[in-house]
Amino acid sequence: MATIDGRPAQYGISLKQLRELMEHRGREGVAMIGEFGGIHELCKKLYTSPNEGLSGSKADEEHRRETFGSNIIPPKPPKTFLTLVWEALQDVTLIILEVAALVSLGLSFYKPADEDAPVLQEEEEHHGWIEGLAILISVIVVVIVTAFNDYSKERQFRGLQNRIEGEHKFSVIRGGEVCQISVGDILVGDIAQIKYGDLLPADGCLIQSNDLKVDESSLTGESDHVKKGPDVDPMVLSGTHVMEGSGKMIVTAVGVNSQAGIIFTLLGAAVDEQEAEIKKMKKEAKKASKQTNKSLTGESDGRTPMKGSQAQAQASSQRQTVSEGTKSESDGNHVPQSSSTSAPAETGHKKEKSVLQAKLTKLAIQIGYAGSTIAVLTVIILIIQFCIKTFVIDEKPWKNTYANNLVKHLIIGVTVLVVAVPEGLPLAVTLSLAYSVKKMMKDNNLVRHLDACETMGNATAICSDKTGTLTTNRMTVVQSYICEKLCKVLPTLSDIPQHVGNLITMGISVNSAYTSNIMGGKNPGDLPIQVGNKTECSLLGFVQALGVKYQSIRDEIPEDKFTRVYTFNSVRKSMGTVIPRPNGGYRLYTKGASEIIMKKCAFIYGHEGTLEKFTRDMQERLIREVIEPMACDGLRTISVAYRDFVPGKAALNEVHIDGEPNWDDEENIMSNLTCLCVVGIEDPVRPEVPDAIRKCQRAGITVRMVTGDNINTARSIASKCGILRPNEDFLILEGKEFNRRIRDTNGDIQQHLIDKVWPKLRVLARSSPTDKYTLVKGIIDSAVSENREVVAVTGDGTNDGPALKKADVGFAMGIAGTDVAKEASDIILTDDNFSSIVKAVMWGRNVYDSIAKFLQFQLTVNVVAVIVAFIGACAIQDSPLKAVQMLWVNLIMDTLASLALATELPTPDLLLRKPYGRTKPLISRTMMKNILGQALYQLFIIFSLLFVGDSILDIESGRGQELNAGPTQHFTIIFNTFVMMTLFNEINARKIHGQRNVIEGLLTNPIFYTIWIFTMISQVLIIQYGKMAFSTKALSLDQWLWCVFFGIGTLVWGQLITSVPTRKLPKILSWGRGHPEEYTDAMNLGEERFDSIDSDKKPRAGQILWIRGLTRLQTQLRVIRAFRSTLEDLNERRSMHSLHSLRSPRTGMPLGVGHPLYNFNLLSPNYNKHQHQQQQQPPPQPQQNQSSAPLPLDISYIDEDPQQQRTLHNGRTTSVNISGSASPTQPTRVPGLSPGFSEIAHTLQQQVRSNHNETHHSNGQNETRI
Repeated sequence: MATIDGRPAQYGISLKQLRELMEHRGREGVAMIGEFGGIHELCKKLYTSPNEGLSGSKADEEHRRETFGSNIIPPKPPKTFLTLVWEALQDVTLIILEVAALVSLGLSFYKPADEDAPVLQEEEEHHGWIEGLAILISVIVVVIVTAFNDYSKERQFRGLQNRIEGEHKFSVIRGGEVCQISVGDILVGDIAQIKYGDLLPADGCLIQSNDLKVDESSLTGESDHVKKGPDVDPMVLSGTHVMEGSGKMIVTAVGVNSQAGIIFTLLGAAVDEQEAEIKKMKKEAKKASKQTNKSLTGESDGRTPMKGSQAQAQASSQRQTVSEGTKSESDGNHVPQSSSTSAPAETGHKKEKSVLQAKLTKLAIQIGYAGSTIAVLTVIILIIQFCIKTFVIDEKPWKNTYANNLVKHLIIGVTVLVVAVPEGLPLAVTLSLAYSVKKMMKDNNLVRHLDACETMGNATAICSDKTGTLTTNRMTVVQSYICEKLCKVLPTLSDIPQHVGNLITMGISVNSAYTSNIMGGKNPGDLPIQVGNKTECSLLGFVQALGVKYQSIRDEIPEDKFTRVYTFNSVRKSMGTVIPRPNGGYRLYTKGASEIIMKKCAFIYGHEGTLEKFTRDMQERLIREVIEPMACDGLRTISVAYRDFVPGKAALNEVHIDGEPNWDDEENIMSNLTCLCVVGIEDPVRPEVPDAIRKCQRAGITVRMVTGDNINTARSIASKCGILRPNEDFLILEGKEFNRRIRDTNGDIQQHLIDKVWPKLRVLARSSPTDKYTLVKGIIDSAVSENREVVAVTGDGTNDGPALKKADVGFAMGIAGTDVAKEASDIILTDDNFSSIVKAVMWGRNVYDSIAKFLQFQLTVNVVAVIVAFIGACAIQDSPLKAVQMLWVNLIMDTLASLALATELPTPDLLLRKPYGRTKPLISRTMMKNILGQALYQLFIIFSLLFVGDSILDIESGRGQELNAGPTQHFTIIFNTFVMMTLFNEINARKIHGQRNVIEGLLTNPIFYTIWIFTMISQVLIIQYGKMAFSTKALSLDQWLWCVFFGIGTLVWGQLITSVPTRKLPKILSWGRGHPEEYTDAMNLGEERFDSIDSDKKPRAGQILWIRGLTRLQTQLRVIRAFRSTLEDLNERRSMHSLHSLRSPRTGMPLGVGHPLYNFNLLSPNYNKHQHQQQQQPPPQPQQNQSSAPLPLDISYIDEDPQQQRTLHNGRTTSVNISGSASPTQPTRVPGLSPGFSEIAHTLQQQVRSNHNETHHSNGQNETRI
């Protein structure tokens, strides 16, 4: 018999049986495991041990991978380069150019018998085809460059996605050792330790659990937490979140065989079908609208209504199956959520399209319209002039060769359009973000949602956690109070009475998660490594310092001997473990925040370890003389206590029991405790934090600390960090007091009351996750400051999820953060360090500035090129800049310049200005001054050269040339001068705040000067050797010097423009002012038409992609998608002049409010109730108290006049919800995904089950065929 690693190669259970096993829930699951002989028998069948785990040998791992698959869900294959080329070719302006070029090519070979044709045309006939071909080649170059940019962008984000997946580690037991392995390496048969805050990476069956509650909403849509346990419901599924407790499970299904994987595999097929169906639906909708028109004249054939009703019938039947499925599965096992964990109902809608994107979209559309108008006018004027001159004045008859002239005019018009439409804008945004994100990785910022990077530049407030962010999260016990002795240094075991010492060491070792450990450092001199919960590690370190090995105590009492565990959560603020006593009865150990534990204690060990009653007076004295002084030193205080339950005669501090106590009666169990000790744990402030906070304050960003710690500890740390500054008017509140101040007499939160608190609030202590959420929401919705606040939040716990989601930018901790917090965040701080946030602010501001630089450069070129082409057409019936030449300029300014200007590095100066806020104009008056100033100079030079340049430079004039005449030096000089001015203006564009030194920092950006030199060399080659293809004629040296001289003139002229005072310019010159709502509303135009088509049909493909929420892998795919969509959206929009294609980059949903999935009536009772409550919520109250506290910072904006600015925006602004509506009543997503999506998930799951008979086995892999 074949053996692997000393065991039989044949497992005692097959892949098919495991898959079937995982489909059962609740009691059914317990029964199914019983059929296999119980959980320990299941472990034997999979050749693993519940305590030792897998052996960890390579052969065994390989064999398991081959048999049961690996824990990877294959991502959707990336688009190939050819696909991207094809997509780039879809651009309407390019298509028109291609067609015109082909027509031009055809006509150049068409020679009708023309008796009057002069002989000299013969020579030029040979070259007639060159221009058409040159245009085609230029188009191909533009397309390939665009496709290459997209391709490299996608590759970059695949890399980023892999990096994010690599970050996700999980604890498993291998060879008896607990080790952290990458999620992709988890195998069937692994013994995994699961704890509060984990996102489960695979399916499994529980071996042992403590108070385990799981949020399965991502699979079932049920928002209640499901209680799990080996004898209640042992099945835990991938993609679900552990909300409370801990446990140990054996992995039974990984990758495509896990529940999340099965659905995902189905969806892979479903998405493609769905996309095809949408196309079909759009076509049908068009037919339908035609038929509706016909039906008015009585010609309807009645087919279309049938479609709609069928779809509705199908949807309702699907709904029924879903709801029945959920009912049968719920099994009465749901635990109603406690008030604290059920985050406020509307987990803030993310700002789907950032303010900058919104403003750019609007700008691009407006420029597009203006460009199209001028292009059409140019063509019309050229054609009319040609016709009048030829047929009216010269009275010539029509000849077929004139068709060529008309095509040439059309080409000029289309070229004007190409130059006018700023397709470089989305490219610049994309490149700038891609570059920044890559660089930010080095600064320990892992960006998950791209717009977060830019939003961060506008942040005005940061609400930060204390532990781990402002402090090092390397906790150590530095003071202790045991048996009436306060020790400022660590005591030895001999200093403590023996029985008390044993109770303390035992209590700490047993009553802390067994995942918390202290490992030796890698090198002999290194500090020990703390693994798991840092507070518990500090207590375990205290046990080690007393000279006791905590691991030997744990070995005596393994987790499976525990009677009951009360896990730590934000409501309890303590943890308790019940173990059996050797001589009968039970002992409860507990530890937690000292004020909370003290209130539950009735006894304490006094001098020399004698037991004393712990009276109210003693408690107050202890708090006053021990706990408060410790807290004022910035220490976190933890108390350890215990209680005995004995069957026989009970001592003073014991309680007599006859049977097993009711462990669910927590209040009684956790009372009359005996206090063993109070310890003070130090968590020093990170050395770099005070400086980082000073930078934030200088940059106009207010830092607030929100912590669950004691108010004295919080105050001490806040002072050390510099959050509290002397001589400043600030507030420090506890959670209770904060709630009292912001709620009215009915207990409802009122915005006008929050507005009185938040401007001065600097520290919120003893706060619950709900308090944090309320504060963040209050600041975001506030209209106190003239500029709506942009809030960043840091969080690490599962319960920080709602606040992280609500914030404009959510930062999760990469090291200490739970998976749930990371899922809810926008940026992950890989080093958990506050100073990395300052770097994010710097990069964010840099992105904004890079795009502004590009805008300033691009708009100057646009204005000049369009005016020159238009006036040239009117004045001399020809454009001085030929089609191919304009395409070259377009390539310089769009692709190359966006690359050069978008890759500038941030400078510390960025942190010296105040934040822009949400209402800052996109194009400031300084920028507009530069754009118009440079355009005037360039137009003056070009028109001077056009009309008098030939006589000044003594060359043959290019005006009034015949159609097929060769290129002239005159027009070549105009083209060359234009490019030189553009190139030198690119250097000017590097500064947008009116700085004089435009050369500064030029050499720090190699990309910029490489591209600049490359463009210059290409230009020389085009002029000297371009000939017919580029309509150029070689220039002499002094002609070249003239061109360069005019080019350098832009730098000198730039200095003159800088001298014009900006403040004197009218406000009208800035563009893009006002609140983001104006921009997001603009983007909803054209939505409704398409929504009405789809509203009663099946959900769109984008919506079905909710599966991303299920696994880390899918979540990260958004990043790539977000990136691609920016470019695709603009292309589509430009070509259709319609905004219906706007999809939110993060969720793939349309921005309209008429959301098909939101119209589902879910038949699950919980959801209806949930939705009903939301719909009854009143809209936010308008500002009532206008005399609220002023902002501590008087923020003024660059380029803005403070007096006028103040009067501009005193209206109330609601929080931007870029998903199209600012209404608070829209149904919200349960963490993970919305109930509507859950329906689809559920239907798919049922399809899997019903199709289970069609499951085939091939190479040990399952393929589900539908």
